[in-house]
Amino acid sequence: MKLFYLLIVSFLFFIAPSFAQDRLITVNFQQAGIKQVVADIERQSDYYFYYDAAQFDSLRVTLTAERKPLTAILDEAFKNTAYKYTINYRQVFLTKARVIDATVVDQYFAGTVSNAPVAAAVAGAGANDPGRANDDTKEKAVDAVSENKVYAIGIPTNRITPGKATLTGYLRDIKSGEPVVGASIYIPATQQGVATDPFGFYTVTLPKGANTMQIKGMGMRDTKRQLMVYGDGKLNIEMQEQVTTLKEVKISAEKVANVRSTEMGVTRLDIKAIKQVPTVFGETDVLRVVLTLPGVQSVGEASTGFNVRGGAADQNLILFNDATIYNPAHFFGFFSAFDPDLVKDVELYKSTIPEKYGGRLSSVLEVNNREGNRKKYTGAASLGLLTSRLYVEGPIDTNKTSFIFGGRTTYADWLLKSLKQPSYKNSSASFYDLNLGINHTINEKNQLYLSAYISSDGFKLNGDTSYNYGNRNLSLKWRHTFNNKLFAVFSGGYDYYMYGIKSDVSPINGYKFDFNIRQLNFRTDFNYYLNPKNTLNIGVNSILYKLNPGANLPWGEKSIVKPDIVPAEQALESALYIGDKMDLTSNLSVNLGMRFSMFNYLGPQTVNTYAPGLPTTQYNVTGANTYGSGSVIKTYANPEIRTSVRYIISDDFSVKASYNTLRQYIHLLSNTTAISPTDVWKLSDPNIKPQKGSQVSLGLYRNFKSNTIETSVEAYYKTLDNYLDYRSGAKLVLNHNIENDVLPVKGKSYGIEFFLKKTTGKLNGWISYTYSRILLQQNDKNLGELINNGNWYAANYDKPHAVNLIGNYRFSHRYSISFNGVYSTGRPITLPITRFYYAGSERIFYSDRNQYRIPDYFRFDLSATFEPNHRINQRFHSSWTVGIYNLTGRHNPYSTYYVSEGGKVNGYQLSIFASAIPFVSYNIRF
Repeated sequence: MKLFYLLIVSFLFFIAPSFAQDRLITVNFQQAGIKQVVADIERQSDYYFYYDAAQFDSLRVTLTAERKPLTAILDEAFKNTAYKYTINYRQVFLTKARVIDATVVDQYFAGTVSNAPVAAAVAGAGANDPGRANDDTKEKAVDAVSENKVYAIGIPTNRITPGKATLTGYLRDIKSGEPVVGASIYIPATQQGVATDPFGFYTVTLPKGANTMQIKGMGMRDTKRQLMVYGDGKLNIEMQEQVTTLKEVKISAEKVANVRSTEMGVTRLDIKAIKQVPTVFGETDVLRVVLTLPGVQSVGEASTGFNVRGGAADQNLILFNDATIYNPAHFFGFFSAFDPDLVKDVELYKSTIPEKYGGRLSSVLEVNNREGNRKKYTGAASLGLLTSRLYVEGPIDTNKTSFIFGGRTTYADWLLKSLKQPSYKNSSASFYDLNLGINHTINEKNQLYLSAYISSDGFKLNGDTSYNYGNRNLSLKWRHTFNNKLFAVFSGGYDYYMYGIKSDVSPINGYKFDFNIRQLNFRTDFNYYLNPKNTLNIGVNSILYKLNPGANLPWGEKSIVKPDIVPAEQALESALYIGDKMDLTSNLSVNLGMRFSMFNYLGPQTVNTYAPGLPTTQYNVTGANTYGSGSVIKTYANPEIRTSVRYIISDDFSVKASYNTLRQYIHLLSNTTAISPTDVWKLSDPNIKPQKGSQVSLGLYRNFKSNTIETSVEAYYKTLDNYLDYRSGAKLVLNHNIENDVLPVKGKSYGIEFFLKKTTGKLNGWISYTYSRILLQQNDKNLGELINNGNWYAANYDKPHAVNLIGNYRFSHRYSISFNGVYSTGRPITLPITRFYYAGSERIFYSDRNQYRIPDYFRFDLSATFEPNHRINQRFHSSWTVGIYNLTGRHNPYSTYYVSEGGKVNGYQLSIFASAIPFVSYNIRF
């Protein structure tokens, strides 16, 4: 009921302001010039103005009007003056003394006359204009570089026939040639818009004849293109980066995407926003910024995993350039695996998970690198206290082929050796990662993208045992355009994750332990633009898993360790999906998706059978079946539903709802709450069923102050089945029959998330609050021992309250500060609550599982950035970043543990960062 009341209050808050009316304009001019008048009207409407500035240099307008039509405002503005106006096709022509003949303009735009003076007045394209179409316009893309020309689309004819045409093309950065992702393209004539995809590609339908295309992208200068549409065609557009004044407020269609999009629970961050958040040691960290979003939490500092809406760390699909990353962290979790200098954007799906993604229950995190500069060579370097990084990018073949290459490394041993504890004197830790991206345009219909990633971590504590882990990922994508309405992306890749442990503290007990998982994947995605109201997505994907659960082998000539190898596993996961994005009305849109997933557990393998109706323990084994290589041992097949609905109440207010069902066929076996280098992954088999989940969400989205402030409220309820918890005393590593030590439990998760984001001005940032619970239950005696007597209990990552504050204040283009405040409830733990004596020794009696909590978490970080200058022609641009992590020096507990000392059991609290940590880094771009 509390959740219900919170949602009702939120709805009343959102709906309180009156709804917007269509195209009614409010102005307040005090001796305003023509430029200000036009800019203010264009901002509130879909009209574009054309005029000779020299003729209007003496005009000053004093006028106050509230919610008036355009004609009333222009009549009053030009009253008792010689200025006139003509409105045609959402275009407004301002003149002095004489009026443009609208009938002539109509004839011109209909293609029936060729009047040179009129063509000049409306910026028509001449015969030699590079924007004018030729006979092969349907095959060749028009490169539109100017706002003041009319570009012919399709094959010109003497008369334009009624109907509609489909226009496609790419949006790219004019300086680097890289795609502009997520840009908004709006057609005022149809009041419809689309957004560019991850390749910068767009498809839009518009009426034949004269059209205006409005283009707006995050961080880019708003622009427009004038079109004369005869038929289908291609139009490529280059955009310039926007350099705003500090007091400027940009009104962009990008800022209403949260309201108008049918997706909910989706957050997109560009690298500019990510780099403004202070992080430990001054290293920009993608995952740390993701953790500041509503509904996303971690179990504590230096943890590598994250939890989304009550999901476990292994229930997140992490994709880096379409490659699966199993361990997304370096250096004990202090740094993420993603080089911030190469990252283009980050996208997190929490509610509306696209039907093309599967295999995880909670979320999908997409991290994409930039393609590389297509026009010139550039790069950057950074020097910090613990890490350094370098990247270069540039063209291999100008405007056709480009590359980007970057690497990072650390020199952290000095930090470990500086610690007071003697045990750290012989410790060491290091990591490196390398990224390579190459993209090649074969022709207008075919592009290739190659991405490679290598990472390696190694550390040793007190000189006895060494650990190492790493990722190897390779992916290749081919994008093919069949026609203006159909294109496809074919991709394949190889993913590899491994870790190893070695110990030679005693030569006769020297050992090495190895684990690895390999997967080959293939995906085909088709996107069909059926009509302006329907876009279809159809595809198939398949993953072949090859998993080595663990091998413990002797290390060194004197070692007498007996080899212990858990048999390898393999499986094939496949899926077929289809989705349709439908605009039922101008206000109501629906996404309908269906995904059918299939999992085949493959031989060779020997599988135990157990007595039906009894727990899967070693005492209930009835036999074992042996299967040959490649044979199908067990098949799981399930349909998955993906659907969402959005209703627009007003231009800046919408309501959304979604429902998802998901399946997960791979499990993480860990005795920690976060991903660690010693975790074991396990495939579903005849005795361990796939995890199942479903989620229903409802959200309210409202923007304020001309879309410069975004707010949202989302409530959700999730169910989980077959989530693996562990029996008391479970052995997870080198367990040949792991099903004997795990218990399938069911779970429920629910919560509400508040999000407020200010996107412009000197002060910008966001604040989020999340209330969430995740509860588990094992009450089936047939499955084994009951946990907490079969009652619901909190998962070990359940943290009901979380608040995050991110702020940036820019004093000037050269000086800025950033701050980060975090608060969350302490996570649950199981405590020893009493001691008793039995059989002559002291024993410990523990509380119910996760009955208590560690203290709450709080941290505040502060950083400042100094940039020497912004000279355009300067070859090298440098900057300094200084700051303090955990400014208040709070001793935030990561965990508690208990040690038997002198016949007593003493409890201790472990803190990762128990003091304020200053940091400094130097960055240079060239």
